[in-house]
Amino acid sequence: MKTHTTNYQNTFIVVADDCMAASGEIPPSKSDVKSVATLQFEILKKNPYKFTSDDVLFQVFAVRNDLTEGEFKKARETYFSKGQPCFRASPLTKRYGWGIHNNEEGKIALYGCDTAQYQKFLTDKKVKVVKAMKSSK
Repeated sequence: MKTHTTNYQNTFIVVADDCMAASGEIPPSKSDVKSVATLQFEILKKNPYKFTSDDVLFQVFAVRNDLTEGEFKKARETYFSKGQPCFRASPLTKRYGWGIHNNEEGKIALYGCDTAQYQKFLTDKKVKVVKAMKSSK
């Protein structure tokens, strides 16, 4: 079975051109069920450079589908047997003003678009810069 990945190395995903946020915003909670944006934000804010993109996306999938730890291995194989949207399509980069840095090991961290570190990544010659996908066409 082919395995797909969403991981990048030495890459910075900048906010989408049509992102309305002027700074990194905490995704609002609207109900008892946490949104994809909220789950991604909570994982990344508490664990900078601890997880890869694949790890975070699968954790969110597992939480939203009430998977038990015993189901993780098989479910992860199935989940990545087909291509999944990467963080370029995340609400964090499209709507809430967060850039995602992928280090040389593919581990990721969040940076608000109003921060000095965000600006540094834009000019770092060792880091490839890619844009998040626009929300509108």
